[in-house]
Amino acid sequence: MGRESVWDYPRPPRLERTARRIRIDFGGRVLADSRHTYRVLETSHPPVYYLPPADVDMARLTPGERRTLCEFKGIARYWSITDGDSVAVDAAWSYPEPWPAFTAITDHLAFYPSRVAACYVDDERARAQDGDFYGGWITDDIAGPFKGGPGTRGW
Repeated sequence: MGRESVWDYPRPPRLERTARRIRIDFGGRVLADSRHTYRVLETSHPPVYYLPPADVDMARLTPGERRTLCEFKGIARYWSITDGDSVAVDAAWSYPEPWPAFTAITDHLAFYPSRVAACYVDDERARAQDGDFYGGWITDDIAGPFKGGPGTRGW
């Protein structure tokens, strides 16, 4: 597999299905495991993966009050993860009523890699995008530079 440059990704972003295995660990066990995911690709950002709720242990998620607006996808709601004494506030988000171009990800969940124990794309552990605003997953097949770190907000 070749490397993808985030600078070849479009704006507005593109939504695409992926058959790659996406796994998320939290609290010492698997929280989500799916091969039925979508990824959002946007200029200067590493991919963000959206998993169907059927492939997520929803009993460990609690909806929060936080909401944000994405100019492309609509209004996001946030979820906290709880597992015993471990809690990650607003560690995931979803779009209950996304705008038309993104209806395929209705109620699918995306996770911040920085707020869970580990995120995997196939067998590779993903690294978190700098900052904690966008939630992109960096793997060895994705090339930057990536938006998100100090001084990149105006890119």
